[in-house]
Amino acid sequence: MILIRLIEELEKLGKQRTIGELTLSNHSVVWKVYLVYGQLLYATDGFHPVRRFYRALKSHCPNYVVELDEKSDYQPWEYQLLEQGINQKKLSLIQAKLMIRSIVQECFFELSGYTDLKNNWQPSQEKTSNLAMGLALSSREIQTVLAQANQNYQEWLAADFGHLSPNLSPVLKPGTDPKLLPGLNKYLNGNLTIWDIAWEQKTSVTEVTRSLLPLVEKSMVEFQRIPDLQLPTAKAPVKAPVNPPVTASVNSPVKAPVNPPVKAPVKPPVITTPPPSETQPTKSANQQPLIACIDDSPVLAHSLKTILIPAGYQMLSIEEPMRGFSQLIEHKPDLILLDLNMPNANGYSVCKFLRESPVFHKTPIIILTAQNTTIDRARARLVGATDFLGKPPDSQELLRIITKYIIKSL
Repeated sequence: MILIRLIEELEKLGKQRTIGELTLSNHSVVWKVYLVYGQLLYATDGFHPVRRFYRALKSHCPNYVVELDEKSDYQPWEYQLLEQGINQKKLSLIQAKLMIRSIVQECFFELSGYTDLKNNWQPSQEKTSNLAMGLALSSREIQTVLAQANQNYQEWLAADFGHLSPNLSPVLKPGTDPKLLPGLNKYLNGNLTIWDIAWEQKTSVTEVTRSLLPLVEKSMVEFQRIPDLQLPTAKAPVKAPVNPPVTASVNSPVKAPVNPPVKAPVKPPVITTPPPSETQPTKSANQQPLIACIDDSPVLAHSLKTILIPAGYQMLSIEEPMRGFSQLIEHKPDLILLDLNMPNANGYSVCKFLRESPVFHKTPIIILTAQNTTIDRARARLVGATDFLGKPPDSQELLRIITKYIIKSL
């Protein structure tokens, strides 16, 4: 099975902590998997990459209007757009990472349908940044994404859809009265694939296909191949190209349409970190340990500062974790104090996200909350918290715990 081979290959490359791209290909399909220091950074192929990117964008950052810089030769273009959005502060690092996970999961689902792919590893000497490492999927995240993709594909096979592809588009057959299918008309106009409809209906591709097959059997609907959307460049507005569709019978084997393979360079994409702000602490070998406090309360931040600074620590205050993640990546604190109850973020989710990020996999994370119960402590441990402090914390207890874990991590 191709996913088992892929897992083995990723584990081997992960141990080598190498940078480069893994190509999976046969005579008709080319997949590119980019790695940085053994962590999976991105994956793409030639089957509707624009549609796939927009599905992920609508899911995790629907207000970001993308426009690719035509003058740039940065590849793959999807990753260029993620970098663009982060640098323009229109896309948070968390949103970008969630997009990568969605895209990679779809790619792995489609990879599952092949058994004859050859793999080729091309290492790169290009340097990468801490920001890219923050976006890369950890081994735990890769396992999660692979497991979900495999589960979705097994459901697809169990429904006996192995001869179909989610990249196909269901359309009304000529002569079918649209009034007979009032709730489905908007999905059967040849502009949406099964993947697209599944996103619109917030369900799985298996469920969408299962609901369409009775209409196919009644000769009311047929599956067709449709082209990808145009690249979101400054001079090319996003809309589906009008090309003659290719009809596919439900009883004949149909794989994804053979589109030209995505051109990708040998080197993986690199995100450059903006220069540190002069008002924010920047670590160096001779500086004191840096403590990051993620809390929306300026009062608590001030209280912690009056405790930590005299004790010989630096402090980085972040009121909004979704926007402040880039600061964490930039400064790489020695320890993180994290509030559980913030208006725009759930502390447990933030802790889980940080722990799954390769940059903060081993960073001590101390939970701060007024809800200091056994259940709260247990839940905090489950999402990867290192320790737990009541809020407001006692100054001596705070310094004791920080000293304990700072010594361990240095």
